[in-house]
Amino acid sequence: MLGCLPVTQLFPLGSASGPTQTSSTVGFVERLRAHGGRVAVIDEHATPWSYADLAAAVEEFAERLGPDRRLTMVRMRRTLDSVVGYLAALHAGHAVLVVDGEAPRSDDPGGIEAVHRPDVVVSGTEIDQRRAGAALDLHPDLALLLSTSGSTGSPKLVRLSRANVDANAEAIADYLSLGHDDRAITTLPLHYCFGLSVLHSHLAAGASIALTSASVVDPCFWETVRQVRPTMLAAVPHTIDLLERVGFPERSPDGLRAVLQAGGRLDPDRVRRLALAGRTAGWDLYVMYGQTEATARMAYLPPALAAERPTAVGVPVAGGSFDIEWFEGAAEGTGEVVYRGPNVMMGYAESRRDLALVHEHAELRTGDVGRIADDGLLEITGRRSDFLKVFGLRIDLERVRRLLDD
Repeated sequence: MLGCLPVTQLFPLGSASGPTQTSSTVGFVERLRAHGGRVAVIDEHATPWSYADLAAAVEEFAERLGPDRRLTMVRMRRTLDSVVGYLAALHAGHAVLVVDGEAPRSDDPGGIEAVHRPDVVVSGTEIDQRRAGAALDLHPDLALLLSTSGSTGSPKLVRLSRANVDANAEAIADYLSLGHDDRAITTLPLHYCFGLSVLHSHLAAGASIALTSASVVDPCFWETVRQVRPTMLAAVPHTIDLLERVGFPERSPDGLRAVLQAGGRLDPDRVRRLALAGRTAGWDLYVMYGQTEATARMAYLPPALAAERPTAVGVPVAGGSFDIEWFEGAAEGTGEVVYRGPNVMMGYAESRRDLALVHEHAELRTGDVGRIADDGLLEITGRRSDFLKVFGLRIDLERVRRLLDD
């Protein structure tokens, strides 16, 4: 592994207190220093950073961003510099727009940067100050802007408040029972809401996260796993595909406590197989359900039920609830899944002027079709947009897909 400059060389520590704390600071970011000498991050050079060191670097970077609240775009990568810049922007109370820092930069006239016109752009340790002075067109509660699910590169963004971010981080940490000894590894991009939620929840719990950009099929990834011994492994269905290519779950890493699966439906037979393999190897499978519009997570399936109820996505996260609203053409007992909870987004933003809008949503109409089973577990059966009417005949495209798979 490559070496790493000491913390004081990367980011001069400056004042121990950092910038003045305000109500605009996201709670778990404000509490970083409280975790003291515990390991917070293992950087891409395999160097551990304590919470105290991370907090000092975040506070110094926040001072560099300046006291005026502005729209700050962070080009997010799976590196220490990106994590510090992102946390610093939240710490300073800016409205933070997260984009893919790995993607090639272009002058796309219809892209996110062109449409939303950030005042500041953070790329690693570099700060591009494009406009001076406080931005008056930002709602005071606005903390985070993420691309909508399935719309990478689209200028349409999800507006999330500080309360949204904190509530979901705490809820996820709670149902995963995250503790100081837990450690995740970056199997997913940090600009993606699932990957970012792993960072949030682990920092909220005083746990740690190891940073790597290596694919799970790369031998370097598994060398890092052997060094950092993660207890948590996050995966979308494609990640599961890749893991199985390299012998997982039969070759589970030592110390693994849980596999976290979200980001798309996993076939029930695979859920059952993974859950049973986990029981043998000593780790739990958490099947989870969420959308960017709910900050990240709306439901999880308790691991003890995964093998017996592989068609379910579980129960709502703390503070959340589900309703099923029937619509014409839906089967009896099913309907659109409607979610309510403190993590429901403020609304969408399709232009810079939308960043001043108030909270527009008390509930989230997910667009998913589902039902609440007799045991109280939520099951997702398809997408409302998957229902087509052809010559008067209503066709469920999800059922067609399953028949073709069979």
